[in-house]
Amino acid sequence: MATDVHRPVTSAAPAAVRVDGLIRAFDGRPVIDGLRLDVRPGEFVALLGRSGCGKSTLLRVLAGLDREIEGTVLVPRRKAVAFQAPRLMPWKRVWRNVVLGLDGKPERAVAERALDEVGLGHRARAWPKTLSGGEAQRASLARALVREPDLLLLDEPFGALDALTRVRAQRLVGELWQRRGCAVLLVTHDVEEAVLLADRVLVMDRGVIAHEQRVDLDRPRDITDPRFAALRAGLLERLGVEAPTPASASASTPASAAAATSASTAAASAAATVPARTAT
Repeated sequence: MATDVHRPVTSAAPAAVRVDGLIRAFDGRPVIDGLRLDVRPGEFVALLGRSGCGKSTLLRVLAGLDREIEGTVLVPRRKAVAFQAPRLMPWKRVWRNVVLGLDGKPERAVAERALDEVGLGHRARAWPKTLSGGEAQRASLARALVREPDLLLLDEPFGALDALTRVRAQRLVGELWQRRGCAVLLVTHDVEEAVLLADRVLVMDRGVIAHEQRVDLDRPRDITDPRFAALRAGLLERLGVEAPTPASASASTPASAAAATSASTAAASAAATVPARTAT
């Protein structure tokens, strides 16, 4: 199932990703510095960290887009990546974007099956410029899924979406993971999103994994659960962000408070629709 990007790792333990002693430097300055990481087959891992800590660099290494590294990286041969920007070719219809880069001569039916899976089958012949932001991101996910990946890499895929579209996209990714059973590594700045979706949350700092938090909450997850709130607060503290005090919370404007309430309510509703995953 797996191939090495740099040098193979010898181990009897199954892993979808195995990284040992990874170093990636730019102009002599290490952005990733001796990093170690394991992701099990079928595991959903979220990666948090401040801007510039090396999250996206690590994802590019795992995707095989950056090979100027030292150390060992073992990843599946079948892997796919979805970035924050959908990166659709405007001169190709949506279905042709989905199969772009596949070997051989992919059939339209292959693209349409993937588009149906993300709820976009009716837009197969549309031009990318006619898609909404959420639709474009779903087309990007379809392009990743059509490759039947054992490892799905997501680099802040919801960052450019509005709050409600983001909630729907999070729910979709959760459902796709449930159905597909592939390992997922999600790079995000959103702590709540990480706790909502992941089996395990990692915090990256100064080029290494500085903290690991297992999310032992039943699915579907409820963001109003005190245990959820405690995990979120602990991760925020690890990231150097203080939880808002009641005084500062009450100082919010009515408009911003209403928006936050609407987004939180939608997120809770979305979380409730993702079923618990069946063990295999």
